[in-house]
Amino acid sequence: MRKNSIFLLSVVILLAVFSPANAYVLQGQHLLELMTQNFKKSRRLLVSQQLVLYDNSGLRSAVELNETLRYDFPETFRSDILSENVKRIHVLSKGMTLTVIDGKAAIESETRYDRYKDIMLFNSRALLEKRLASHGVDFTISSLGRFQGQPAYVLGAQYPDETAPQIWLDKDTFRPIRWVITGKVADNPEDCLEVRYLEWQRVHKTWYPMRVEFYKNDILVRQINVDNIEAAPDFPEDLFNIDHLKSIYRLDTAAVPDQGAEKEQNEVQKTIEKFKKMYE
Repeated sequence: MRKNSIFLLSVVILLAVFSPANAYVLQGQHLLELMTQNFKKSRRLLVSQQLVLYDNSGLRSAVELNETLRYDFPETFRSDILSENVKRIHVLSKGMTLTVIDGKAAIESETRYDRYKDIMLFNSRALLEKRLASHGVDFTISSLGRFQGQPAYVLGAQYPDETAPQIWLDKDTFRPIRWVITGKVADNPEDCLEVRYLEWQRVHKTWYPMRVEFYKNDILVRQINVDNIEAAPDFPEDLFNIDHLKSIYRLDTAAVPDQGAEKEQNEVQKTIEKFKKMYE
């Protein structure tokens, strides 16, 4: 009898150790619902932050920009980078986007770097699921993984596969820690872009990441450091009115909508070149 008990106990332990990691993983939509529950406390947010851009010369020189974000939840957003050398305005409103660079407007000009705010902006499960699905995240797939030694839920891929777009959530808090926007694929490894959400803090009953890092092919290419967050400020409606902004800023007809990495890198490099004068 004792031998049988020991044998049965050994079988149970082996099954626990070697059973599939995904046996008790929550469904993707349920995980997304738990995640968005963290973002429903404020109607509007005003965020002041430092945007740090690193160049691709190998020298790791950096440019620091002051950026102001305005969130009018759940679907309206504006980013302003206004300085002596460069001006950039990016607006998302009612499914439309507008980017103004140095006084010239370009329609439908969102880059992959602009997507990081979607995690915070679309603070309902239905809206965020639709948004992330349009970026390739498959919510029918979820798994358990580990990131930097910590357990995490993976939405959109079977761990450890990182070839597909995927969202990683902290296993205990359900707050986002990673967004692999484009996967690591052998035929185009340099196109991989990953966003990491760090140092989450509760501000005015809502949670927000105080540091965001962007990695391209595992190399840090930009970083956001949040300085201040103000809850429920008043925003003039014209700030988000794309038709109004188009009446102010001249449309750049030469600009062709392009979501590719080349456009993104050119924009970053152009900004860095302008700001290098500040360090000379």
